[in-house]
Amino acid sequence: MRIIVDAMGGDNAPEAIVNGCILARDEYNVNIVLSGKEDLLKQNIEKYTNDFSNLDILNADDVITNDDKPVKAIRRKKESSLVKALYAVKNNDADAIVSAGSTGALLTGATVIIGRVGGLERPALAPFIPTAKGYSLLVDAGANVDCKPEFLYDFAEMGSIYIKNFMNIDNPRVGLLNIGAEKGKGNKLTNDAYSMLENSNLNFVGNIEGRYALDGAIDVIVADGFAGNVMLKSIEGTASFIMSSLKEELTSTFISKVGALLTKPSLRKFKKRFDYGEYGGAMLLGVNAPVIKAHGSSDSIAIKNAIKQSKTILDSSIVDLIRESISRR
Repeated sequence: MRIIVDAMGGDNAPEAIVNGCILARDEYNVNIVLSGKEDLLKQNIEKYTNDFSNLDILNADDVITNDDKPVKAIRRKKESSLVKALYAVKNNDADAIVSAGSTGALLTGATVIIGRVGGLERPALAPFIPTAKGYSLLVDAGANVDCKPEFLYDFAEMGSIYIKNFMNIDNPRVGLLNIGAEKGKGNKLTNDAYSMLENSNLNFVGNIEGRYALDGAIDVIVADGFAGNVMLKSIEGTASFIMSSLKEELTSTFISKVGALLTKPSLRKFKKRFDYGEYGGAMLLGVNAPVIKAHGSSDSIAIKNAIKQSKTILDSSIVDLIRESISRR
């Protein structure tokens, strides 16, 4: 098993990326390829270890940034760390890819270079989101702003396969993100998708309003990429607001500071529940290999967990199971 990591992608690249790769290699016994500027990567590796075993470097002299337009960058920056990593997966020199770099470039590159699973029109971005009972899967979180009902059906099918095998959930509950819980709510897209899901073999439980999405009653939350991304960013923003507000209130007076010391372990656990780095990254469902989009501000622990996530996906043969399911239609 070889997992390639775009070592130049992300706000904290390359040092945090390199450190995360070393942590993952040591803890999960995986072979890792770092794609990026060779001399710079060697310097960063030597900051943390003298052991280069199971750590290979794919030299790439160029970098795709968030300022680059995704399609042009994939076509023109052939020597970039991301493009070379994607081709390594396409050519079977690596089994999965992790990147904290440009989301648009990764999605475009994975679709064009690695390719879609046969029978699927659109891949979907699927992050885990924290709930009262653990985690739910949100599909799609921004890869497809404009959708057809058939896309939402595909998202539900792929999401069910993913979470079933990744989290060992026997019969995942699927809900459709909507403005109301009753059948008939929403627009033409959600109504048509509702009918398709209602008549499928999936464990479809109906519509789910955004305010109830974090209750943990749904395992797979299906949405078009526009609504899904708004929901994801709202959750991230709300979590950040709550943590900053708590910190402000708990440090405002001497008595509150004493209380903060007493509740520090609980607050730390609370913060951890909303930490994107705890559950790796978002898988791009519907392409021919595991593609993990880590958060742009990922630290070394988040990268380590994204590599662990990739390993679990490979061990569970999730891409093969999606391919088999689609081919049986």
